[in-house]
Amino acid sequence: MGGQEPQFIQVGKNGTARQIAVDTVPGSGPCLLWLSGFKSDMTGSKAEALAEFGRNNGQQVVRFDYSGHGRSGGNFEDACVSDWLEETEAVFDLFCDGDTILVGSSMGGWIALLLALSRSAKDRIKGLVLIAPAVDFTEEIMWKQRFSEEIRTAILQEGRWAQPSDYSDDPYVITRKLIEDGRQHLLLDKDLHLGVPLTILQGALDPDIPASHVQRLVEVLPRDDVTFSLVPDGDHRLSRPQDIELLLRAVQDQIDGVQSTANE
Repeated sequence: MGGQEPQFIQVGKNGTARQIAVDTVPGSGPCLLWLSGFKSDMTGSKAEALAEFGRNNGQQVVRFDYSGHGRSGGNFEDACVSDWLEETEAVFDLFCDGDTILVGSSMGGWIALLLALSRSAKDRIKGLVLIAPAVDFTEEIMWKQRFSEEIRTAILQEGRWAQPSDYSDDPYVITRKLIEDGRQHLLLDKDLHLGVPLTILQGALDPDIPASHVQRLVEVLPRDDVTFSLVPDGDHRLSRPQDIELLLRAVQDQIDGVQSTANE
C-alpha cells in the first residue's frame, strides 16, 4: 500500500465492534472510494492501480478492508452483507467529505449500489464504476444456481458449508447467516433509480458472474444513465493490464463529468 500503514476505525458497538483498516491517498475531489469483492482486500491489483492513479494525479482515493478480510478485524464467518455495508457507510461518512465516485468490484459492486441508495439524501455520490457487479449473488448465483440440494441442506442444518475456491487455497465458508442476511438486500426485484451515471465493465467469459446476470441489473435501472461495456475475452477479475487501463479510463470519464457539472 505504498509503504503507508492503514488507519483503523471502530465500527459497531459492544459485542459487534470490529477494527476496520482504511488506506487513504490525499488529493483533490471527487473522492474515489474503492469497494473490494468477496474474500478480496484492498491490496488487489485493481485497488492498487486505483491508488497509484490517485497518487499520480493528485486525486483522493479511499480504500478499506471489510471485517474478516485483509488487515481488518473480525471473523469472516461471523460477517454478512449488513456488516460490510455498515462498515462501508462508516468509511464513506468519515473519509469522503465531498463529491464521491464509488468504484466497486464483484461484491463491491453490490455494496456500492446499496451505499448509493442508503446515502442518497446526502447527495454526495456522483457516479459509480462497477466491475462485474455481483448484485444479489448470495441468492441468485449461490443459492438458486450453484448450490445443490445437498449443499443447501448442509447450510440450513449445520449453519455453514466450505466451498472450494478457484482464487485461494482456502475454501470460502458460506454461512446460513450470509445467505439469510443477503435476502434483506436484494435489488434485482426492484425498480431502481440512483440519479447518477453508472459505468459497468463486464467480462464476456466471466464464469462467476455471467454477463446475463449483470444485464438484469441494467434492466432494473431504466431511468439512469448506464454505460455497459462488455469485454469479449474478459474473465471475472478483469485485472489484466488492458482491463485496468479500461477501468482507469472509465474512472477518469466519471471524474471529468463531475468536474464539468461543478463548473456549469
